Amino acid sequence: MVNLNIKTMLAALLAGSIAATAGGLAYAKTDGARFDPAKLQEHTEKRVDRALKGTDATVDQKKKIVDILNSTFTDMKPLHDKRVENRKAMADAMQAPTIDRAKIEQLRVEQMKVSDESSKRFTKALEDAGDVLSVQQRQAFFKNWSERRGKRHG
Repeated sequence: MVNLNIKTMLAALLAGSIAATAGGLAYAKTDGARFDPAKLQEHTEKRVDRALKGTDATVDQKKKIVDILNSTFTDMKPLHDKRVENRKAMADAMQAPTIDRAKIEQLRVEQMKVSDESSKRFTKALEDAGDVLSVQQRQAFFKNWSERRGKRHG
C-alpha cells in the first residue's frame, strides 16, 4: 500500500513537471509573440519519447499521451491567464497606500480556486494517460523519468 502511494506521488510530480515545462512553453513569449503551437507539439512529443524510451510503447500510445497533454495545456490556458491576472492584482493590492485585507483575502481565495481547478484538470490528464499504458510501461516510464531527473539535478 505504501508503494502505491509513492508511485501515485511520483506520477503526480511527473505530470506536474511535464505540464509546467510544456505548458510554460505554450504561454511563453518570444520577441513579443506567443510560442508556436507546432513547437509545443514537437516539444511534448520529445518529452514523451524520452520518458517512454526503453519501453514497448507503440507509436499510437505515444501519440495518445501527447494528445492528452496538449489538450490539457489548451484547457488550462484560461487558468494560466487567471493566475497571472491574480498575481498582478495581489501585487497591486499589496502596494496600495492602504492594505485592503478583504480584497487580499478575496484574491487569495480566487487563487486557491484556480489552483484546485488546475489540479483537477491535471489529475484527469494523468488518469487518462495512465489508461493508455500498461502497468509495466508506466513503471518503466517513471523509472526512466527518475533516472533522467537525477542526472539533470545533480
